[in-house]
Amino acid sequence: MFYGEFEHTIDRKGRLIIPAKFRQSLKAHDVKLLFLTRGLDGCLFLFPESEWRTAENRFKQIPFTKSEGRKFNRLFFSGAVEVTVDGLGRLLVPRTLKEFAQIKDEVVIVGVSSRIEIWAKAQWRAFYDGSKQSFEEIAERVLLE
Repeated sequence: MFYGEFEHTIDRKGRLIIPAKFRQSLKAHDVKLLFLTRGLDGCLFLFPESEWRTAENRFKQIPFTKSEGRKFNRLFFSGAVEVTVDGLGRLLVPRTLKEFAQIKDEVVIVGVSSRIEIWAKAQWRAFYDGSKQSFEEIAERVLLE
């Protein structure tokens, strides 16, 4: 559903333009509501509602008696906000989430199949530069499991 990498900026009011390619995909799948939350590796995760509900149901299965499960769920769900894309293709990124992801103004928006990741440009470059050399090794480990 979401593929590609796009550079954008966030305006003074915290609004981010969603790439046209992603807006077309949202429209094609009749997605009206999105969920934005803290992601992994220092980015933000943006889920269409159906994908959010799938993740939510999975995470609800984590026993609350496990300390790590409680911690993860608290951080993941406490940062979550419902967002919609306005008529100009923008969504509002709350200050707390911008701070979490160290976003100032320049961002990279990355399509990761069923979700969108929003990265501070410098954070994305550091992640990408640190990971690209081991891409094939990672693929071998992950795809053979």
